[in-house]
Amino acid sequence: MTGWSERDIPDQDGRVAVVTGANSGLGYVAARELARKGARVVLACRSEARGSAAVERLLGEVPGARVELGRLDLGDLASVRAFASGLPYERIDLLLNNAGVMALPRGTTADGFETQFGVNHLGHFALTGLLLPALLAAPGARVVTVSSMMHVLANIDLGDVDCVRRYGRWVAYARSKSANLLFTHELARRLAASGEGSHVVAAAAHPGYAATNLQTTGPRMEGRGLAERAMRAGNRLFAQSAEAGALPLLYAATAPGVRPDSFTGPSFAMWRGAPAPARRAPWTVDDAMGERLWAASERLTGVTYGALKG
Repeated sequence: MTGWSERDIPDQDGRVAVVTGANSGLGYVAARELARKGARVVLACRSEARGSAAVERLLGEVPGARVELGRLDLGDLASVRAFASGLPYERIDLLLNNAGVMALPRGTTADGFETQFGVNHLGHFALTGLLLPALLAAPGARVVTVSSMMHVLANIDLGDVDCVRRYGRWVAYARSKSANLLFTHELARRLAASGEGSHVVAAAAHPGYAATNLQTTGPRMEGRGLAERAMRAGNRLFAQSAEAGALPLLYAATAPGVRPDSFTGPSFAMWRGAPAPARRAPWTVDDAMGERLWAASERLTGVTYGALKG
């Protein structure tokens, strides 16, 4: 994968892709490049206004692109169900679980879950399960879930997924990103064990340090102006562009030979550079913990993966 870039994305004509959080940042870039290669792309966005603006911008950059907007709030399981049931496609070739929040002040989703765990993991767990029949119907389908190099800061705590005992914004974020990787591991294991789903590849990716609005949202919500300015300065001075940060996601989503449960990130110190295999914490490949997270996620969301048994 040395030097791999968006120019190496294979032809996507005839493929249907769903990209969450596609109105800005990594999700927008991924949606644009998939559309540029011929995919029909659903931009799944929480804000209809921002999503519509993203569609208009994308069509300006890629005239004739086949794109559409779907409203999806991953912090509201009713919205996740409505989005999934409203998709008109019997076959989905790619689900890119990209949307996320980072280092927010403590809050809860519409269903009462701690926001970062609820949005980053539970929302995507429910969405993937609801779209599973359409993914199983597409030969060579992929589910790519975006994690972070920051996952190494903390393992998940299934005894306190909502961080009731103690809340630290970065620990909660790291737990949610570890959950993304552990979900990918368990999904890949279950797909491999299922004759029906063995052709579906579940993989993960991370962007390294990419300049998006993810870094500034938390400080802005809390009115921490100094921290927000520091994040903006860090983005300018040290981060790679959203275009570069999206490359590991696009590689995992489209490159030939991507293996199930692989984790792709930037090549240089997990920070920047061309896509390469990424290091991951040992707890994200723990089969027993994967089963426990899966059972808890099914119980909390009410979404079960009927075709995939443990």
